[in-house]
Amino acid sequence: MGSGMARNLLRAGHQVSVYNRTRAKAETLAGDGAQVAESIRDACRNAEAAITMLADDRAVEECAFGDEGITESLPKSAAHVSSSTIGTALARRLAAEHERRGQSFLSAPVFGRPDAAESRRLLVVVGGDSGCIDAFRPIFDAIGRQTFVAGPEPWQANAVKLCGNFMIASVLETFAEAFATLRKSRIDPKLFLEVMNALFASPVYANYGRIIAGEQFSPAGFKAPLGLKDVRLVLEAAREVAAPMPIASLIHDHLLAAIAQGQSELDWSSLARVSARNAGLD
Repeated sequence: MGSGMARNLLRAGHQVSVYNRTRAKAETLAGDGAQVAESIRDACRNAEAAITMLADDRAVEECAFGDEGITESLPKSAAHVSSSTIGTALARRLAAEHERRGQSFLSAPVFGRPDAAESRRLLVVVGGDSGCIDAFRPIFDAIGRQTFVAGPEPWQANAVKLCGNFMIASVLETFAEAFATLRKSRIDPKLFLEVMNALFASPVYANYGRIIAGEQFSPAGFKAPLGLKDVRLVLEAAREVAAPMPIASLIHDHLLAAIAQGQSELDWSSLARVSARNAGLD
């Protein structure tokens, strides 16, 4: 995801310094015009914005708060733009620490898989100070096809992202249950997918329906443990505001079952195998 976003920033004419804990991943961007940084401090030096796209809360915490991390290294008046899918509690912690240091913080998570990142088809959801959002809108325009402002608090963008991923996970769960029933009814799931595509005309239904119908779970575009992490985070966000999410709880348990049954390296849509097994199918 981060590589595609960085390439689109370069294509838009931005000067980009890249850092990855696995240096080889950063070096693949050198041919596109990026400068490869030796450290987070090196990447943040003289930067107007530090954009992070990391796997989970722990990775963001290490890069932001670790020795010579982003909070220590970013110049005053610069901004940290977090595009990672993280919890609302961590977003509030990041906002407070950056404010304490005279820096800005925006949450700007994105919707889309790696191919959407490469082709600038991401949807960007941003939260934070309106003036700061306006100042960095060229960044959002460079990486995505549309930008939505969630509200004046950065964590509000994370709440939108987590609830959005829950909706996608709900699509996976409903396809899983429907396909199990159809297979036991001797009906081709691909025929059902055609009907659903005509009914909903949604790329989410079309793409994930195709993946599940064809059982194309590897290579994973989004691994099952990451999906479990996102559903766990949306449940935590819901608890913060006392909003029950029983379907999210069900999906959490099905993703957990998928991982327990050896599907950690498969796409999160492989939770369909849980419903298939529950129905007595291979």
